[in-house]
Amino acid sequence: MKWLRFEGDNGPQYGRLVNDTEIEPVSGTPFGDAGVVGRRIPLAGARLLAPIEVRRVFGVGLNYVNHIKETGSRTPRIPMLFMKPESAIVGPDAPVVYPREGRNVHYEAELAVVIGRRARRVAVADAGSVILGYTCANDISERVIQREEMDMGCLLVSKAYDTFCPLGPLIVTDLDPSGLRIRARINGETRQDSNTSDLLFDVPTLVSYLSQSITLEPGDVIITGTPAGIGPVLPGDVMEIEVEGIGVLRNAVVAEPA
Repeated sequence: MKWLRFEGDNGPQYGRLVNDTEIEPVSGTPFGDAGVVGRRIPLAGARLLAPIEVRRVFGVGLNYVNHIKETGSRTPRIPMLFMKPESAIVGPDAPVVYPREGRNVHYEAELAVVIGRRARRVAVADAGSVILGYTCANDISERVIQREEMDMGCLLVSKAYDTFCPLGPLIVTDLDPSGLRIRARINGETRQDSNTSDLLFDVPTLVSYLSQSITLEPGDVIITGTPAGIGPVLPGDVMEIEVEGIGVLRNAVVAEPA
């Protein structure tokens, strides 16, 4: 199943992608009853939104072995977690705003996990049963602020600017997250090219770990970390995040108005 969210005649609406070319509009959400309503519409020309109404975003730092090596960081003993606010979420083709305070803003290609049902204290072996599916994410980060925050033992503003968490283009429900190719392209040039098999803490481990302390809810998203190859972007650049089996998440960078 491939879920998406689009701008319908009466506002945001969920749909299912059919034959990779048409959207089948549905009532309700992917988390409950979702009956077909109305006629199918062409995917081409539809304005896609972030594929779900996100409840919370949990981020994971230093979670690819090759990225840990490139940064010269110590290998985490437990998942290194942070959160992004709802205002950071944008969908495919939406602009990412380079903030006035920005001095070194980076892209980060990531696999995102979408939680599908309420869950607490989930065993690693059972993690798949609480996952709705997977989508692409771009964990935009302001590195100068991030270093200052991390020197104080915190991590928030550098990851939390408005538009700093593009998601999309859709949610795929039947993927095995353990061996997916993941790439980032800037202006068509490949900058990141890795595989989720390089994750330090894999998807089931992350879901289980979070659920030991936090009740996970439908619409929660876990962005699972970025591989080696991070780097800066500037206004005018176009970022493309591609995860095997999901598609391409494309966003352009624009300067914040004075």
